[in-house]
Amino acid sequence: MGKKQVTFADIAEYTHFSKTTISRYFNHPDSLTLENQEKISQALDALGYKKNKLAKVLANGKSEFIGIIVPNLYLHYYSEMLTQLLSSYSDFHYKFLVFVSDKGPAEEEQYIEELMAYQIEGLIVLSHTLSSEKLASYQIPVIAIEREAKNICGVTTDNYMGALQATTLLIRNKCDILIHINTNVDKSIPSYDRIRAFQDTCKEYHVPYELNLNVVGDSYQDIYTQMKHIFSTIDQKYPDKKKGVFLANDTYANMFLNLIFQKYGCLPNTYEIVGFDNSPIASEAILPITTIGQQIDLIAKTTMELLVQQMEERKKRKPVPLLEPVHKQITPVLIRRDTTS
Repeated sequence: MGKKQVTFADIAEYTHFSKTTISRYFNHPDSLTLENQEKISQALDALGYKKNKLAKVLANGKSEFIGIIVPNLYLHYYSEMLTQLLSSYSDFHYKFLVFVSDKGPAEEEQYIEELMAYQIEGLIVLSHTLSSEKLASYQIPVIAIEREAKNICGVTTDNYMGALQATTLLIRNKCDILIHINTNVDKSIPSYDRIRAFQDTCKEYHVPYELNLNVVGDSYQDIYTQMKHIFSTIDQKYPDKKKGVFLANDTYANMFLNLIFQKYGCLPNTYEIVGFDNSPIASEAILPITTIGQQIDLIAKTTMELLVQQMEERKKRKPVPLLEPVHKQITPVLIRRDTTS
């Protein structure tokens, strides 16, 4: 065919199929026999056919785009999760449009409407702004990661098990007081189980503990300023006690560790620190941080498999919708490093 653009007519002439059959191969391949699919596939190779992506989108409304909404990128968990999702292109061949949404429901709805205008085939949401009921109303496959997901599919870590592992480790290491540092998490959010497991475990083992849910802020600097105050309070309140500090994520844990080093130049034996995520900042910190690994790569892979399964189902001539949302939970892994004995 030289350098001429191969058309459906060319493929039809080569295979002796009608142009309608060729169109069905691209848009509804399951409507053809496997034998005929193979004949057309071989013809495409022989003719040197190159897909016209734009024409395909215009023809069937399928963009091969997935939207992603993240609340921020200064918490390393979100940036690492985004990295893992974007790297899935080599496996699933879907492209991504990403919005960072941190200014409330109106902004997030605007972003999703923008994504819908690009005819996204699915949506991944990590923000906590809109309810799952609202997200389900967009009538496309939606997967939530670590957020309320009553009306949509979701993938989470077993947050209770992870916090149990962290708290138990600090108890075994004979800390005099255990402290959990977190935001004031709503009970509908899966990560609330980190708070619940910490409290349950401390009560079960009759260990003195303190909950500090005062982390607030809309930027890295805001949170760091708040963390300085929290560290100063803890350091003054328990000067001679061995303090086991379990932080809600590795970004917080790294901040706390840096504040300790700024004051003492080392990690004194009066402190043990455990984070949560196993984002790269934990292993790359000034002292590698013990953490609860969320297996971010596995969460991303599970999310993509679940989303692609639904998107591909919708392309069939007779799609079978899910009877109810699917929720998957990934087991966390305790990763011991240098901030615990």
